[in-house]
Order: sequence, then C-alpha cells, then structure tokens
Amino acid sequence: MMRTRPLKVALLGCGVVGSEVARIMTTHADDLAARIGAPVELAGIAVRRPGRVREGVPAELVTTDATALVKRGDIDVVVEVIGGIEPARTLITTAFDHGASVVSANKALVAQDGAALHAAAEQRRADLYYEAAVAGAIPLVRPLRESLAGDKVNRVLGIVNGTTNFILDRMDSSGAGYSEALDEATALGYAEADPTADVEGFDAAAKAAILAGIAFHTRVTLDDVHREGITEVTAADIASAKRMGCTVKLLAICERAADGRSVTARVHPAMIPLSHPLASVREAYNAVFVEADAAGQLMFYGPGAGGSPTASAVLGDLVAACRNKLAGATGPGESAYSRLPVSPMGDVVTRYHISLDVADKPGVLAQVAMVFAEHGVSIDTVRQQGKDGEASLVVVTHRASDAALTSTVEALRRLDTVRDVASIMRVEGE
Repeated sequence: MMRTRPLKVALLGCGVVGSEVARIMTTHADDLAARIGAPVELAGIAVRRPGRVREGVPAELVTTDATALVKRGDIDVVVEVIGGIEPARTLITTAFDHGASVVSANKALVAQDGAALHAAAEQRRADLYYEAAVAGAIPLVRPLRESLAGDKVNRVLGIVNGTTNFILDRMDSSGAGYSEALDEATALGYAEADPTADVEGFDAAAKAAILAGIAFHTRVTLDDVHREGITEVTAADIASAKRMGCTVKLLAICERAADGRSVTARVHPAMIPLSHPLASVREAYNAVFVEADAAGQLMFYGPGAGGSPTASAVLGDLVAACRNKLAGATGPGESAYSRLPVSPMGDVVTRYHISLDVADKPGVLAQVAMVFAEHGVSIDTVRQQGKDGEASLVVVTHRASDAALTSTVEALRRLDTVRDVASIMRVEGE
C-alpha cells in the first residue's frame, strides 16, 4: 500500500542540472511515487538569483535562503547541485543535523571532505549519495560500492571528463591544434568560459579520488591524486601517437599495487593503442574500465555530463534515499577499512614516449642510449630523423618508474647534443 503523506525534497541550486531535476520530479511524479512507495513533493528550491526565469519551475517554491530551507525540519531529502566547497559543505551538514538525507552532484566537495561528510551522515543515521558526482549518467559509484562489494577491484581506468575528450578527439580527427580545438569546444558549449577545471585535470582528479576511495576501501582525497592536464599536448604529439598506432586520451587511473599494500591515483594524458576500447570513445563521451578478481574486466560507457544525464543520476539516488526513509534504514556508508597508503607518482611504473630535439651528428644516438642505460630505463624503440644540422629522436621505453624516467630526462637535458626535450607522454593500455 502506498503511503499518502509525501516525502519532501529541498533542491539547492536550479541551474542546468537543478532545473532538469525539478522538471523530471514534476513530469514523472506518478512514476516516482510508484517506485518509491510514497509521493515525492518538491518543497523548496534555493537559488542565488531569484529573478531569473526558470521554465517549468514553480515561482512560489523559489527562495534565496538556503539555510532556512534545510533547517525546516520537515525536509526528508536535500538535493545539492550548487557545486563548490562552501556554502555546500555547511548546507549539507546542516541538513544532516535536521534529519534529512542528502543527494549531491558535488565532486569537488566529496573528493575533499568525503570522510567528514560520511561521518556526519552516519552520526545522524542519514544517507549520503553522490552517483552524479562521477561521470554523469554512467552508473559507477553504486556498482563499485554495492554490486562489486564481494569482489576485489584492482584497477579503475577511464575517461571521466567530456570536455578534454572532445578537445583531444578533435585534435586527432582534424589535425587541429589545442587552441583551435578548445575554441570549438567552447562554441559548442562543451567547455566553460573558464575551462581550467577541465583542461588542467582538476575535474578528472576529483573523480579519480572518489573512485579510488570506493574501489579500494581506503581514503583517497584530491591532494593524493597526481594531476596533469592537456594544455601541453600538441598536434605533433597526436601525430606521433598515430605513427605508433595510438591515440591520446586524458586518463584517470586508479590502481592497487601488485603486493596489495598501497594504491595509486593519477590523471594525465597518455597514448593508448587504437585496439584498446577506450581509443574509440569519441566526442564528449566518458568510459571507464573496472578490473576485478572475479568479475574480470567491466566497461561503463555513456554521456558524462549535461543537464539530463546528470539529473538521471541524481534522481536514481533520490529514489534510493526516499526508499530508505520509508523503510527507516540507510544505505551503504563509507568503507575505508583497508587504510591503504597512497604511493607517490615516483613509484608508478609505465611506458614512456619521449621526443628529443638533438644535433644531427654522429654519436648522438649512442650518447642518448647511454643515459637511458645509466638510469636503468630500457629502450623499446627509437625513431630518428634529421636535416640541416638539426634532428629529432623519438624514444619509446619499456616499463619504468616515474622517478627513474625523471632522473633520465634531467640527465638528457645536461647533454650538449640535446637541444630540447620536446615532449614526454606516458603510454598506457597495453
């Protein structure tokens, strides 16, 4: 039998995602009620600019006093889609203090303060859900937290930022430079007016921290994630990758060490073979590989951003939180029992692609090879070309640690015959 008294929802933020959440709650009210077991009522919407026209959003529900809204006491679930650290953090903890569960799309906050938020939710016997914080509509958090709870996850590898994937895809398909591809992404609405969070890897790093923490049952924060963006990727890098049968992607990589005693989390551009499934992820789409002992390789693919896809993830969490409210229960909380240390980037072992501008004269290749050998970095292939006293060497290594590669590059820069280390890129997805 369906309960007649509605569950009340407060919505914090009514931008692209928030307005879509409000629309779906209104147009699919009967379906949501049937799935939950009780009607769901949008009780208030907190915004910063009340005069802005929001199609389909009841004006009488709009308020600028978000604190008063979450303190009402009759609110069952608070949906937070305003982003940023403050006031979101204070509003969420206030919601817990007043008996509400929380659904959030706030990757930056969860990556930075997830442990404290989980503790506050547990103390108040409330839920904290954040599927929408990672990869939009693609189900990742719940499969890692629930479906794979009985398995051992060893690696999470994926494309988790649509803006950077669009830019790199355009550079690959059209031969455009970074600036041209960014301009196109901005014109099409894929990139913000200030694209720093995307192109410098901050967005992907926050998502990597969340995924690593859930996958490895340990606390991983944004500060633990090694981060490199795509601003230094050139058309020459893309062309060199093509010659190797590869393409360039910005990857989030979370790995458990072979001995199981530590984990790593990193975001950086990398060359991957065209035969790898991630190489075919085009435009602004996201895709994530999960590798587990029993389940093997799983791939999750779909739109990683946008109003409707993100709202879909929010509504999925809202249904779960409302069902728990009716049952007087809570869903899974933080699982950090492993307490594994996060290893520094210097310990990470991978292959490297290094482009060197060198003098075009005898003995240069031998000098360069000697430097690699002295630092314990084994060379897989070398490609050399020269003209008019100038030459280039493209070296692809076997697997080596980041620390070993760094010391090698420092030594190469001290050679008189090496004019410049033009680019360094990791090679993944073997």
